[in-house]
Amino acid sequence: MIEIKEKKEEKAILVAVKNSQTSPEKVEEYLSELEMLAKTAGAETILKIVQERSRIDSAYYIGKGKAEEIAELAEMNEVDLIIFDDDLSPNQVRNLEKLIERKIIDRSGLILDIFALHARTKESKTQVELAQLQYILPRLTRMWTHLSKQHGGIGTKGPGETQIETDRRLIRTRIAKLKETLKKIESQQITKSQERKNFLTASLVGYTNAGKSTLLNLLTESDVLAENKLFATLDSTTRIFDLESAKKILISDTVGFIRKLPHHLVASFKSTLNVVKQSDVILNVIDITNPFFEDHIAVVNKILNELDCDKKQRLWIFNKVDALENKSIINMIRTKFENPIFISSKRGINISELKDNLLKIFDKYESEYNFKIRVEKTKQIAMIHSLGTVLNIEYDDEFAKISFRMNKLNYSKLLKSLS
Repeated sequence: MIEIKEKKEEKAILVAVKNSQTSPEKVEEYLSELEMLAKTAGAETILKIVQERSRIDSAYYIGKGKAEEIAELAEMNEVDLIIFDDDLSPNQVRNLEKLIERKIIDRSGLILDIFALHARTKESKTQVELAQLQYILPRLTRMWTHLSKQHGGIGTKGPGETQIETDRRLIRTRIAKLKETLKKIESQQITKSQERKNFLTASLVGYTNAGKSTLLNLLTESDVLAENKLFATLDSTTRIFDLESAKKILISDTVGFIRKLPHHLVASFKSTLNVVKQSDVILNVIDITNPFFEDHIAVVNKILNELDCDKKQRLWIFNKVDALENKSIINMIRTKFENPIFISSKRGINISELKDNLLKIFDKYESEYNFKIRVEKTKQIAMIHSLGTVLNIEYDDEFAKISFRMNKLNYSKLLKSLS
């Protein structure tokens, strides 16, 4: 994957189609999200255009007349690119570029561009390049020759501009190599997960920009990047959260989900999302201030279903409650969700309730043990008291009979001290 160093803010027009089933409010929310995606990629939105259509035009997506109108607006406002809120076919992109004479980007292309911008580790860079090549492959026609005239900019990061002259066979070969690399990374991740099997593990999941990284920083006193941008977090990050003395949880932050996330992108990021599959509990963080938060929950549920994680234990964490104007929403949520927790990760509001819930889960993952240990092994007896919860202890002249509860990690430590 090639990173473009040169940074120039481009001017963009955003385009969405509204049908009879979609409310104006929802279309506006979609466009606001697209504007934030564009901003994250480094583009300034000049205009937002909504075209009402009963069906999509197969040649121009929005129809030739509307495309001509956009061409005039692009010329008038010196716009660099047109961003569409849905995926376009290669034929539609080719026709629109010929008519508008501007760079045409669809939603998937924009998301992939942002992922290329934020990829830092070998794993995420490999995943992004794989997803980009899978996106490019069906679009590998003469429509891509315009990229040879571009110098950076949105939609041209990654392999796009270096693969123009490469045929499908070479791209497929590269895809196969990247998949092999990801398999090796995945096997390494399995080894890492084996090291964590004695811990209770939790994964923070949620719609992008819900505040997961801020919550991780608050709970674990770490400094994971937390910005008011979509996809600020790309690689999964794991930190230790000390619930109480001798009670620790491994909490992992994950890439934020978003509607219309390309399927091949979910597949490419399988190794990153494996941390969700391997976790004991899912901490679903929701931005309660977003009027469409229920749609966001539906998106998260859909992706968790694809990962076969829909049956895992889940805590519903409604974040940003400090910024909520309509407090009646809280009562509605209480009727729809089991034991919802209302917090502000930014201001630290009601974090104690979240900790209490995590403690209850932690206690469920403890097991009960019965030991008969010689009375002179005072250090080991003290260790049982410090690492677990002693339920009963009886002494005679030679032995102490102890019943206690302890998690797997502390139990393994205890066994090592006794060996």
